[in-house]
Formats: sequence, C-alpha cells, structure tokens
Amino acid sequence: MNLKLQAAAWAAAAALCAPAQAQTEIQWWHSMGGALGEWVNDQANDFNASQKNYKVVPTFKGSYDQSMTAAIAAFRAGNAPHILQVFEVGTATMMASKNAIVPVAKVMADAGYKFDPKVYVGAVAGYYTAPNGQMLSFPFNSSTPVFYYNKDAFKAAGLDPEKAPGTWPEVALAAAKLKASGHKCPFTTSWQSWTQLESFSAWHNVLFATKNNGFGGLDTRLAINTPLHVRHIENLANMSKQGLFVYKGRANVPDATFPSGECAMYTGSSALYSSVSKNAKFAYGMSTLPYYPDVPGAPQNTVIGGASLWVMAGKKPEEYKAAAAFFNFLSSAEVQAKSHQRTGYLPITTAAFELTDKSGFYKKNPGTDVAVNQMIRKTTDKSRGIRLGNMVQIRTVIDEEMEQVWSGKKGAKEALDSAVTRGNELLERFEKANKG
Repeated sequence: MNLKLQAAAWAAAAALCAPAQAQTEIQWWHSMGGALGEWVNDQANDFNASQKNYKVVPTFKGSYDQSMTAAIAAFRAGNAPHILQVFEVGTATMMASKNAIVPVAKVMADAGYKFDPKVYVGAVAGYYTAPNGQMLSFPFNSSTPVFYYNKDAFKAAGLDPEKAPGTWPEVALAAAKLKASGHKCPFTTSWQSWTQLESFSAWHNVLFATKNNGFGGLDTRLAINTPLHVRHIENLANMSKQGLFVYKGRANVPDATFPSGECAMYTGSSALYSSVSKNAKFAYGMSTLPYYPDVPGAPQNTVIGGASLWVMAGKKPEEYKAAAAFFNFLSSAEVQAKSHQRTGYLPITTAAFELTDKSGFYKKNPGTDVAVNQMIRKTTDKSRGIRLGNMVQIRTVIDEEMEQVWSGKKGAKEALDSAVTRGNELLERFEKANKG
C-alpha cells in the first residue's frame, strides 16, 4: 500500500472512531391534540431535519391549564421543560413569574438573532410585550373567535347559504328557522367566556375589565355586568329556553359538534378550521362574529386567543441557543404561511399574511381570511386584549355562573353580578401577591 493510500485509510478509520458532535436536545411541552398535535410534531420534525446541532422533542401534556400546572410543579422540582406553550390567559401569571422565565427577546439577542417585534401583527406582538417594550414570549398559535355555519343546513331551512347572519338578532332568526326545519342544535359556542364576554366586549368596543382590561395596572376589576353584557346573556338565555341555543360544555369540549354536523351555527376558535376542513361532510362557511347593530363603535376588533411559547429559566447556554434557533425557524414567512393555511391560526407576521394572499389561498378557501381581517383592524384601549391575573380561575367562575343561567337557576344580571364579585376577589388576591 503506498503512503497516500495508507494516509487515506488512517483518516477514514479515525473518522469512524471520532465521536459525533453531540446534539443539544430540548424539551417542548404543549397542549395540542388531534390534527393540531400532528401539526406540532411536524413543526419539530421539520426543524430537526433542517439542521444537525439541535433536536426539539415535543410532548403533549394535556389541556392548557394542565400543562401550565405541570410546568410550575416541574420548575419547583428543578426539571421544567425548556419551552412551554401557555394559553393567552396565562400571560399575566407568566409575566409575574419573573424568576421562572427568560424573556424571548433576550434569548434571541443572546444567540445573535435579529428579533424585531414590528414584523408581527400588532395585536399579537402587543399582547406578549412587557410595558418596557420587551417581548416576553414567542407568539406561536394565535387564534381569534369566528362564526362557522353549515350551508347545507341553511339551505334545508330556507336560509341563504351564502349569507351568514351578521348580527345577533339575525342569529336568533336563523336559529328559529333551523329549529323549525328539524335541527336539534341550531347554535352553540365553545369557550363561552372568551367568545361571549371577552371577545364580545372588544368587538363592541366596551371594557371587559377596568384599567384597560388589566394593561393599565394590577388593580383592575371586572366590568361584565353592564346593561349591554346583561342584554346579551339574557338574549342567549331566551334562545336556550326555546332550544335555539344549546349549551354543549366548557372550554373546547363543544368543538366536535360543528364538523360532525350536530350543531348548525358555532362561535369558536379560527383554529377549528383544521378539523372542519378535514372532517366536515357538508358545505360550510366562516364569517365574522355577530354584533348588536345599535351599539356605537361595533364592530371593532376581536381579541387574541391561542398560545405563545415561553422559555423557562435555569437552563444551559447551548440549550437557550437551541430554543433561539427553533424560534428563528418558526419565524420564517414560509413556515408561518404554511402553518396558517393548515390550521386556521393567524399568520403572526405581516409577511406570512402577504405570502398567503399572493398564493391565492384566501380566494380558493373563502372565509379563511376572516380571522386575520378581524384582528388587523385598528385596536383601541378597550379592545387591545385582556391581561388579568388568575384569569384561568376567573374563566371557571364565569363558566359556573353561565351554567346557572343556561339551566334557568339564575337570571343574567344576578349571574353576571356574582361573576364580577367572585372574579374581583381573585383579582385582589393576584394584586396583593404581586405588588412591589
């Protein structure tokens, strides 16, 4: 064997024996099941395949409140995940947990990535930004409530299948026709606090809570027992008595009732689109949320839902670099546009919206731009969003009180007054715990 061949053989042998550069693995806890769970896994797999240094491992940890509770317990035990998906109502709690998180803007800057909050849709970036202008978490799956309706059911009931009801009086009239045509569930909703009180308030440009819905300070208090709020819940209660509105449960439990054809009209997350487009065996439409036409300033804009990704504290520098690389990957207009088109979540950057528009997606899939158009309207101090401490518990209080209304045990005013009293106790507790 000549010297050149010998050298080449030694080099090849050395390469085989040399240890491969270790991949930095990071854990990502999330709350996405079904079609959305598949999407999350694909996001991680696509990132892992795009480079060799880092590996993101996604793990489903139950519902949003379950994953948040699990992460807090894990953080106290010293084994929190690197990235945690937290729904929007957990934002104030996460912001108050200063020692538990590292602001995403810092993670990105430390890793040398350009991170400009201005590229994000204003209503999205503003929600996850601290008063000092620093972005605290990475907007991942931002949704907003929209109105879904079954065009085939509309046709059968003698309604115009190409015209969604735009106002609440029109919803009631459509529900009556649907019921008369034999439909057992003319209208229902998921996330009743989010759709019927939180977004309802912003859409009508009225406050859900004082201090600009909590953005103006911790001494915020609920404001959901105004004549407008009472009128709306009273109207839904009357619809419930007549079998026009059928209550189907808390949170996203009712989600399956629309794509299955059980309920003909539905207010829920724009992200239900992933399930509707995949499973509905009927023609469907998506439209803007209904409103009361006599309310000045309505419709305004809807508020953000969904979740963002928070980076947990106490990790190694290379693990933060991995998180930053993943967020940078997720920020690309192409990745964003693809996710938006697949899931119904908002394109969180203007570039992704423009890319989707140019591709002809909105023309081919009418209604998929509704969520975006509802969110990109000009926001006011009353409609920017809702950022309250203990919001998870406040939603539970609202669920309990609304259930009393739907079952006929309480009137709308009594239930909303009670929700305000009980909710304010939770807000006072949060204020005391986080003062200073």
